Amino acid sequence: MATIRKVLRLQARVDDVWDAVRDFGGVHKRLGPGFLLDAHWDGDARVVTFFNNMVVREPLVTLDDVERRLVYTATGGMSRHYNAVMEVFPDGDDRCRLVWTIDLLPNELAPTVDGMAARACEVMKRTLEGRPAD
Repeated sequence: MATIRKVLRLQARVDDVWDAVRDFGGVHKRLGPGFLLDAHWDGDARVVTFFNNMVVREPLVTLDDVERRLVYTATGGMSRHYNAVMEVFPDGDDRCRLVWTIDLLPNELAPTVDGMAARACEVMKRTLEGRPAD
């Protein structure tokens, strides 16, 4: 199983970043505007439309406000197994780290998913730090 891990060091308050991450249905507005075109609830899952028009159903597995930990899975995309964890940690005054870990199969998808995650991280960092789009 391939594992992708992204660490964002953010100039933002941990509580503000966690509030955006935990807004599972608002991901297209709060974390990935432009990278994600839409997200809406369908039962216990969000349905996300990506910039390339790929649509993925992402069931919410865990939302832990104490540990600032969100876990979700995905169906309908390229992978046969996808599990992701987002965790937010304080990292000094008005700073924090967002750690995004993705496990997926088949392993051959890792370079593609890693590239998409890297692009998503650029958007998330800019958005969470309140900087305008380039």
